[in-house]
Amino acid sequence: MAPMQNKVICALVLVSMLALGTLAQSQTETCTVAPRERQNCGFPGITASQCTSRGCCFDDSVRGFPWCFHPNAIDIPPEEECEF
Repeated sequence: MAPMQNKVICALVLVSMLALGTLAQSQTETCTVAPRERQNCGFPGITASQCTSRGCCFDDSVRGFPWCFHPNAIDIPPEEECEF
């Protein structure tokens, strides 16, 4: 490969890693739900991959509460309307 192609590939890999890191961080933040506040999103015996493929959070560290649960809703402020 030409040196320019190597630089482009390295840049794409770096951007992909940064994007995945940001996604993982936001997923962790929205999945921080107190066990008592968890709303079930799965079924008995659901696996972590099945749960996350539904867009839900998985945490099997607390017995007696849902392991697959809906993430926290992120408070998004309403968009302001532009006045013309």
